[in-house]
Amino acid sequence: MSDEILVEKIDRTTRITLNRPDSGNAMTDAMAATLGRAIADASESHFIVLRGAGDDFCTGREGMGNRPPEPLSAYERRGQADVIFDCHAAFRRSPIPVVGVVQGRARGFGCTLAALCDITLASEAATFQLPETGHGIMPTIAMSSMADRVPRKALMYLTYSTRVIDARRALSMGIVSDVFAADALESALDELGAALEKAPRPAILGIKEYARSALSMDISSAVDFARNLHAAANSAPGMRG
Repeated sequence: MSDEILVEKIDRTTRITLNRPDSGNAMTDAMAATLGRAIADASESHFIVLRGAGDDFCTGREGMGNRPPEPLSAYERRGQADVIFDCHAAFRRSPIPVVGVVQGRARGFGCTLAALCDITLASEAATFQLPETGHGIMPTIAMSSMADRVPRKALMYLTYSTRVIDARRALSMGIVSDVFAADALESALDELGAALEKAPRPAILGIKEYARSALSMDISSAVDFARNLHAAANSAPGMRG
């Protein structure tokens, strides 16, 4: 991994840090590709912690909105975005939970990463924004990342208004899971980490698998899936049934 994406494995935890603090951890396409690989490579861990170095989580994609020197065809332009869609997909495909820790600004791509994490802890000082429309950028990449995370009215408001919202508002919209005072964020992460460490591996994997599929099923199918997954997971060693 590059110095711009730091990966550290501690016991059963993989810690991934966006490491461009001087630029607010703005993401290049190369960093997005590296982040996707880091998420995929962490599958043997129990869970992943994703955070930004310095004062911000991530202030968006570097160079977003800059026109290419030569006109591109629709297919070429679509291909340029694949690295971002692939990064988003890595969060959904990961068999283990991704825990986001957000301090400071989460703007554009950073806001979508916060939403994509399975659990997101935010400081009261954190702010969130989807600024694309205000810069003349079609925001559907961001919208697609949040389509199964954020209610319709909230998503429409974020994209059309481009307004900066605080952590409490982000909590009400489903972008984050919980909000803490800045000086309590680390202890909250430690407490959550301890709960995840305590959970048996089959439960860690089974919960993520169920959330990935069942929440878009009709209720009958979701119940049937729960019945089958419950039986499969509880037959594993270490589970109490």
